[in-house]
This record gives sequence, structure tokens and C-alpha cells, in this order.
Amino acid sequence: MPTLSINDKQVTVPENTTILKAAQSIKTDIPTICYHDHCTANGLCRMCVVEVEGQRLLQASCVVKVSEGMNVHTRSEKVERARRTILEMMQSAIDLSEAEAINLMADDYEADETRFNHGKPRTHPIHDDNPMFIRDYSKCILCWRCVQVCADDAQYAYAINFSGRGFETSIGTFFDKGMTETTCVFCGQCVGVCPTGALKAKREFLLQDGLTPDEIMNMTRGERRKKRPKASAEERGALTEMIEKLDGKRE
Repeated sequence: MPTLSINDKQVTVPENTTILKAAQSIKTDIPTICYHDHCTANGLCRMCVVEVEGQRLLQASCVVKVSEGMNVHTRSEKVERARRTILEMMQSAIDLSEAEAINLMADDYEADETRFNHGKPRTHPIHDDNPMFIRDYSKCILCWRCVQVCADDAQYAYAINFSGRGFETSIGTFFDKGMTETTCVFCGQCVGVCPTGALKAKREFLLQDGLTPDEIMNMTRGERRKKRPKASAEERGALTEMIEKLDGKRE
């Protein structure tokens, strides 16, 4: 098992352990955004980068495996500057009003939300196309969690994926169909892993919009099927006669 140093603390971990897991084993915090314990790690957000002595570039700790004798620094000046810049770029383009964990990171790293205030914000219309959840991609940071749990990491429904390129990249459905026209099974796992509120249960959205629980119940309650009236004696008699005639023909 390899032994490495993290912030001058020695730790021995099993082979193929990531730097992130090694740090967690000695209670050393490394911030993450796109990483989730139940999703495949892809190193997309780069918030988990660390400085490894001998490496020219910062390493994404959620995907890089430890090696014998590795010396890791999780909060060097270079690392803090990189994380602060990532947060400032997100603040300039994305609505993070409901991303509590990311806002706490921004406070911790003293991110200046005005640094890139000349940038173009990412704006999208709210998609209200199904009875279960709302999609507000103005809050989406493209962490890929929802795509992963909808695909091979959990549900195997493949209802959503990346759409567009560059600045226009967003999460979408095939041919921009509404969710009810896709392979979505409305399991809610995408809503559960979303870190920013871009995906939100419809009832939660309506409550935050000021509606009362009774108003929401009336909005979401479907029409009750009317009870079928009981057949009259004459109708029952006619039905019995018809059955008897059919039985007679079969004989």
C-alpha cells in the first residue's frame, strides 16, 4: 500500500485510492462540486484540484490516484487562486442564489463576485413541461450529476444529456422534447443530486412561489372519475336474456 504526504501528514492507503479519498481518511477537507459519492468521478469542475510536488499542473484529486512518496498540498497559494477564480467565473455567469454549498465556498475563498461582472450571464427559460419537477437551467453549472444518475450510474433511462457547444452548452433532451415525451421515468434522482436548484420538485417550486399547500393540491389534483350508475332492473334483465341466448347458440 502506498504511503504519501498530504499537507505534511503521512498517510498509507490501498492501491488505486484517489487523492480525495486519501485526504478524507485523515479528515483533510478538499472542496468538490461536480463530485458525488454515488456518481462516476470526471473532474469537470476542477474545484478539487491540489498541488502535487513534481507535477507542472494542478491535479484533480477526485480522479488522480495516489502513488508512493507523493507530496500533496491542498491549500497552497496556487491552489487557492485557482479555486477562487473558478468560483468567481461561476458567479459571473450563473444564478447561484440557491447553491448554498457553493456560496459557502465563495465566502471561504473570498471570491470577488464583481471580478468578471462584464461577462455574459447564462439565461434560460424555465421548463415546466411535466407534473413532477421544474428545470431552470439558468442555475445549472453543468456538473453532469443529473446526466450520470439518469444513465449508467443509476437509472439507465438516458432521458437527458449535454446539448450545444461552448458557452451555449446546456443540459437538454433529445430534439428538445418535453420530459413526458422522453424516456424519463420521473424517479427524481436527478433532482436529488442537483447542487444548485436547477432541478426542483414542482411542489417545492410552487411553495417558494407563494402558493399555499391547498392551492397546490387543487392545481395538481386530477379530475375524479365519475362513478358509473347502477344498471336498472330492465337493463339487467336484458343483459341476462342476451347471455342466455349466446349460451344457447354455443350449445
